[in-house]
Formats: sequence, C-alpha cells, structure tokens
Amino acid sequence: MAPSRKKSIIWFRKGLRLHDNPALLEACKDAENMYPVFVLDPFFLQQSSYKVSVNRYNFLLESLRDLNDSFMARGSRLLVLRGKPEEVFPRVLREWDITHLCFEIDTEPYARTRDARIQQLAEEAGVQVQTAISHTLYDTEMLVARNGGRPPLTMVSFCNLVNRVGDPQPPAPDPPATLPPLGEGKPSADPATTAVPTWQEVGFKEAPTLIFKGGETEALRRLSASLTDTRWVADFKKPDTDPSAFERPATTVLSPYLKFGCLSARLFHVRLLEVYRKHTGHSQPPVSLRGQLLWREFFYTVGAHTPNFHRMEGNPLCKQIDWDANEEHLTAWREARTGFPWIDAIMTQLRQWGWMHHLARHSVACFLTRGDLYVSWERGMEVFEEYLIDQDHYLNAANWMWLSASAFFNQYFRVYSPISFGKKYDPDGKFVRKFLPVLKDMPSKYIYEPWTAPPEVQRRAGCIIGRDYPAPIVDHPVVSKRNISRMAAAYRANKSAMDTNGGGDCSDDDVAPTSMAAAAAASKALRGKPSKKTSASVAIAATAAARKAANKAAAGGGGGNDGGKSESAVAAASSAIAAASAFTARWNGARSKKDVAAVETTAPEDLALAAAEAAAAAAMKGTSKARTAGSRGGRGGNKRQRTIQEALKPMPSGD
Repeated sequence: MAPSRKKSIIWFRKGLRLHDNPALLEACKDAENMYPVFVLDPFFLQQSSYKVSVNRYNFLLESLRDLNDSFMARGSRLLVLRGKPEEVFPRVLREWDITHLCFEIDTEPYARTRDARIQQLAEEAGVQVQTAISHTLYDTEMLVARNGGRPPLTMVSFCNLVNRVGDPQPPAPDPPATLPPLGEGKPSADPATTAVPTWQEVGFKEAPTLIFKGGETEALRRLSASLTDTRWVADFKKPDTDPSAFERPATTVLSPYLKFGCLSARLFHVRLLEVYRKHTGHSQPPVSLRGQLLWREFFYTVGAHTPNFHRMEGNPLCKQIDWDANEEHLTAWREARTGFPWIDAIMTQLRQWGWMHHLARHSVACFLTRGDLYVSWERGMEVFEEYLIDQDHYLNAANWMWLSASAFFNQYFRVYSPISFGKKYDPDGKFVRKFLPVLKDMPSKYIYEPWTAPPEVQRRAGCIIGRDYPAPIVDHPVVSKRNISRMAAAYRANKSAMDTNGGGDCSDDDVAPTSMAAAAAASKALRGKPSKKTSASVAIAATAAARKAANKAAAGGGGGNDGGKSESAVAAASSAIAAASAFTARWNGARSKKDVAAVETTAPEDLALAAAEAAAAAAMKGTSKARTAGSRGGRGGNKRQRTIQEALKPMPSGD
C-alpha cells in the first residue's frame, strides 16, 4: 500500500512572517502540496462589534502583501480566503484533500474559542492538527506551572521567574528556498478570488493616514536600524525617552510588528543579547529594551490565566470602581476636544498615525480615568483597541488597568498633569503645533494653556479659545484632587469587600513595591555599595512598626471625612514603599561578607518595610523627613539626599 501523501495548510493569523515560524516548517516537512492561508474573519472587520480602524487594517493588508511576495519568491502564493473560519475550513479541507493543519498558538480569548472549534472540525475530517508556540518568548502555560500554578502578579516576580527558567528557545531556522507548491485545479485557490484586497475592497471609506509600513521586510529593516547603534541599545531606558519626539520617535516603534508577528520576539531577544554581550554595563529590565519584551511576556502570561482580564467585573485582579458614565467627556477625549493641547495632540496623533509613545499613552489614559474625567478604563481601552496599530489584547487591557490604578499599580494619587508633563519635554510645544495646527502660532508661553492667553494674543495667533479651539472641559486642579478622594474611597470599599469575603486576590506579590518607576529611580540614585553604617539589625527591629504603619495607611486608617487624611496616609505609605525600594536596591548591591550575610538572613520585604517605617511615620506627621528616610549614611550625603527627594517626589497632580 502506497504511503499517504501529505497535503498541508499553514494557517496565518498573527505570525505574518517566514523567519522563526515553526508551524510553517512543520507544514513544509515532507509535504506534496502546501497551502498558505489567511482568512479575512468578519469578526475583525469594521462592521463587526470588534472595531478596527483603517490604519490598523491597512497595516495588516500591507503585511499580507509582503508575506505573499515572500511566498512568491519561493514558488508559492498566499491564499486570502473570506468568511468565518468555521465555515471556510470544512470546505477547503475537503476540496484540497488536506491531511495536516498547522498554525501558531494564540492565547487571546476569541482565538482560543475559534481554534478549539477549528481543531474539532479538522479532527472530525480526519485532519491532523499541529500547533507551535512562536508569538511569545516562552510557553505561558509552562511559566505558570513553574510558578506553582498561578501567574506572577508583579514584574519583579515575573523577572525572577524567567531568570530561573533561563533564556527562551532560539528562533527556528528559515524555511526552504523552494516551498511545496499549491495543488492544481482547486477552485478555492483561484488567484482571482484569493488575492490580498485593498482597504477599499474591505469596505473602508476613509483612506489610511499612518506613516509606518506593515510587513516582515519592513520589520527586519527597522530591527536592524534600531540595533545599529549598539551603545544606544545598551543604554536604553524606556522612562528616559521623550514622548514628544515625532520627527524621529525616541523608541524603536517595533511594537506593531511584534503585534502582527511580522517580527519574532525571539529573534529580537537574541539580537539584544548579542548587543549586551558587547556592553557589560547595559541597562536592565524592566527599563531596558529586553525589559520591554519581558513586559509583553508578563502581561501575556497574567492575561491568559486571569478570567475576564479585559473587563472590570469578574476580573479577580481588578479593583471595582464606580466610574462615571459621561459620554460627553468620553467623546471629547476621543475626538481630541478636551481643551488641553497636550492631551488633544496625543489623541490626534493616535487617530492619524495609529501610534504614540508609551508616556503619551500614560498621559491620556490617566486623564480619561482617575486623573480628570473619571471615565472607565474599559471605554478608553475600546478606543485604543480601535485606533492603535499595535493594539494587543492583553497588553492593552493591562496597561489601562495599570494607568487607572485598577490593578498592578496602586499609587492613584500620582496624577499626570495635562499641562506640565508635556511642557517638561517640549517647552516650545513643537509636538502640539504638529498635531494641532490651529495652535501653531500660539506663543510658547501659552501653548499648553491657551485659555490663559490675553484676547489680543489669541487674535494675533488666529486662535480664539471657545471658537477655534475648545476651552478646557474640566478644571484640572479641582477635579484631580476630587478624583483622588474618590479613588481613596474606592480603595477602602474594595478592601472592606475583600475583608468581608475572607481575603480576595491578595498574595505575596502585593507586599512588593508597587511603583516600578519610583523603585527604578531610587535604585539608580542609590546604586553601588551600601554604607557600612547601614545596619540590618536596625532594619529588622523596625520591621513590625513599618508593616503596621504601611497597612494602616493603605487601609485609610488615618480617618477623616471623605478620606482627606486617608489620602495623606496612603501617599505616605507609597513614598515609604518607594524609599524602601531604594533601601532594598542598596542591599542588593552589597559587597562585604558581613553585608551579604545580613541580607541573606533577612527577607527582602522585611528589609523594605523596615526602611519604610521612618518614612511612613514622618510623612503621616507631615514632616519633611519622609523623602530622606533610608538615605542616611555614606558619603556625598547632600547630593544623594537631593537625588532621592527628586526620585521619590510624587508626580504633580496640579499644574
């Protein structure tokens, strides 16, 4: 009996590339015919409930054209099929006599449901299904298993986990120069009906305006360009980059290519390690370029193992907050009509480019939620979901929870000013003038607060506030303070509900420092060998008091009506935790045997809480000692104290 002949489908969804594509290699192996397939699923089209802007969809179409060009160069062709996958596959499996269906694993909720259904249909048709992990660095199921069956809930614990696991698998080899051909005479593979469509043919009315080109070819070009300056790569620290840079963005802008899989995360990781081996003093996660890949991996791991991760209700990690349902404010924010030029310029960049810097995303997300408008993060997530070309399901949800202080980040009183934050990076307002040309002639003195410009200045600038550009929709200093009180009340309510229900989602991760930004700044300020005057015994002695103070503050134990004193208490505890992070960083850099021995016998969280005690107690009393606790001892005291004060200074909620 003659051996069966392998006829395979490689089903593309993400992973729109030939490099590091193990599912493609499996489909090629010993195949007589191979059919590269992409299905235009109506679930992702504009007319469905899942909104996608023309910019992101056109980025997808460009990526598909580039993928087709790569297949054509290897003697094959990409087949773009139309319809629901569960309706398309039964037909082509029969028509093409398919024996193997290969695809990359996708852990998003819709993808899991879709893939389970397609796998069932394939197996019922006698087709063998083979899957591969290549969208993430690691198998997230493996990571959770190695972490005791639950995902780590902080970046610190996640980095510790991957350090124990070791480096991810290297990228898979490239496919053969000549690929198995398509079968002949197959109606469903007719070139006339399987070509990559245009954005007009898909149904969009407005032309795309993004400046970034999709596809594997562009992804690899951009990767090489980004890694050319190895010193820049080695020194890269994401928080130090400029959100107002637009002529040449301050980051790699590789996120859209990672989202669509035009670029392999594993290839990116390997190339980074090559650079780091040449520069031993390179930056470290979470702020380094490798750290950005680990953030992505962290959120994929947590998101894929948390029910209802993209919603507030039913999400065990998310605080339940009674957000306002203000459609007028939401629409003004979405349409760049808030009256705050920094916010409106960013939202205009989002609509035009489908991308903005991560600190710009922080600004507009904080403004919409806890900062100013007090609108649910879910509504903001939906807008990003529509317009961002790098919109990634788990990353989008996680970042919105973070910025709204609903999960992962608890310092809700650290509010981005919609005025001073942008001014810090771009005092002349070049970014604002680029994306809000109505303000292009406004003097720099007023560019971030045009409503304060005298009438004559507004007339000369050709921009009358309230007519040519809207007045602010809220009074930032007033609403930000009111929202801090509302967040404090929401935190108390969540704690009460958790206590009533006998716990909740608290874990050891919740004891860890909650502000990665503050911790990173403090660590930088205190990097190096700790002072001999620092005593582990003193730290341990203060542990109990620190825990009591921090817990009391976080619970709102300061008392007072409307949470007034509680806000100060929580702020004090947060500053204390940041100071504690700095203290812990010093101990992590210990060199003497005595210091190392002391640290090894003391739990890190105890050392951190111990250092926090003095800061928390001082801050609650309203003294100025809060920001200098944990900085005593050692040389260069005055300079070091000023650095710590700056590093731990709460982000201004006013202007």
